[in-house]
Amino acid sequence: MKFVKMCFLLNKITEFIRKPFTARKRVIEHGFCSENCYALDKNTLHGIVFNERRGMILKSLKRLYFFPQKHLMLSIPVVLVISFVTGTVFDMGFLKNTIIIATVIMIYATVIGLNIKEIFSLSHKKLIGFSLLINFLLIPLSAYILGMTFLKEQPMIFTGLALAALLPTSGMTISWTGIAKGNVSGAIKLTVLGLIAGSLLTPWYLLLMVGEYIEIDIGMIFKSIVIIVFLPLLLGQITTKWLRKKYSMEEFKTKIKPNFQPLSIWGMLYVVFASVSMRSEVIMENIHLIFISLITLIAFYFINFALSTLIAKKFFNRQDGFALVYGTALRNLSIAIGLAATAFGTEAALIVTFAFIVQQQGVVLYTKLAQSRWFALQTQ
Repeated sequence: MKFVKMCFLLNKITEFIRKPFTARKRVIEHGFCSENCYALDKNTLHGIVFNERRGMILKSLKRLYFFPQKHLMLSIPVVLVISFVTGTVFDMGFLKNTIIIATVIMIYATVIGLNIKEIFSLSHKKLIGFSLLINFLLIPLSAYILGMTFLKEQPMIFTGLALAALLPTSGMTISWTGIAKGNVSGAIKLTVLGLIAGSLLTPWYLLLMVGEYIEIDIGMIFKSIVIIVFLPLLLGQITTKWLRKKYSMEEFKTKIKPNFQPLSIWGMLYVVFASVSMRSEVIMENIHLIFISLITLIAFYFINFALSTLIAKKFFNRQDGFALVYGTALRNLSIAIGLAATAFGTEAALIVTFAFIVQQQGVVLYTKLAQSRWFALQTQ
């Protein structure tokens, strides 16, 4: 009988180690817990509690890490309010040199997984041609007209609008094209091409658009672009190659890459906080600039979506049409705000900050309308 009892106890202890909570409950219920068993139970229970607490902490940190990405429309206004309050109470000038570091991290997180080889592919010629026309002629022209109309007396804000107009496409282009069941491969190509072309052309366009109102240092702007665009792009390519050796393409796309995206949002929020808090008193004294910026941005995005939709409807099928719209109407605001904050200052960065809100709301509304009206799926 004792032998049977010992075997049964040994079996329960084994279960206890494998399934701590279930085993502990069963051992206590059956009354087979001796002093030695209790010692094992007590030590194991401490480990279980520690692991439980660690798991809860990690889950909470993960929720916090992903929160800004999932609630961007809430995160940006909250950070703006905190920035204004903090800047009026404390001198935040010491954050100036940290903005460029946050910008590099922000861009680095967005370009991981970007396939630069797409730029050398000879496919989608028509799509590329029309995107270049819209991105580097029509949209800059509309921004210039709006800037001259609403922002002529505010050259730094005008510069921020110009930066948003000159830096097309972002990760959102690919994401929203996929959501709308558009031409994702074409969207990837437009994203890569827009990133490279926009970075190289921006200094010269700025000279033409706002050079009459502010001093444009071409060399300094190119230096900033090298640091905040091409350096993160290089690091992103190195990281992508390293990760691709360790994980399959499916694992990389579904499990690894999504974990970098919130890092970009955190970097953007830090840039907003640092740039706005350093100049909060000036902004609060000119609160009307916020309303002017919002009105200008609403008009800017309305024109963007309208122009690209008209062209897409006339010259492209549904899939390519969505790729064209999202590859032109959406702007690379991460790079724009980084360049605005590091090269031009708070006023330029402020309008780009509001552009995040307008663009996010605009693309959600546009997608709902486009899928039911202009690019509705044909039913058999």
